[in-house]
Amino acid sequence: MSVLIVGGDHLGSIPRELDKIGVTEIRHVTGRSGQKIRDGIPETMDFIIVLYDFVNHNLAYKVKNIAEKKSIPVVYAKRSWSSIYQKMKECQQQLKKVGLSVFLP
Repeated sequence: MSVLIVGGDHLGSIPRELDKIGVTEIRHVTGRSGQKIRDGIPETMDFIIVLYDFVNHNLAYKVKNIAEKKSIPVVYAKRSWSSIYQKMKECQQQLKKVGLSVFLP
C-alpha cells in the first residue's frame, strides 16, 4: 500500500507508524506551494493524507480535485500520529470500498 502525504516540512515519526500498519511506500510533498503538485499525483498512490495545519490552501484544493477525479481516498488530519490514526479509523470504511485493507486495531 502506498500513501502520499501533503503538508508539513518534517514528518517525524509518522512514516514509522504508517509502516506498522502496512504502508510500504510513502511520498511526501511539503505544503508551501501549489506548484509542487503541478504534474499531478503519482499513479501508484492508494490514498492521500493532507496535513491541513501545514498546507497551502491552493495546494489542498488542487489535491482534493485531483483525488476526486482519480477516486483516491483522502484523509485530512493534523500533523500528529494520533490525529492521523483517528481520521484513518473514521475513514476505514471508505478505504475498504476502494480495496485498501488497513489494519487499525
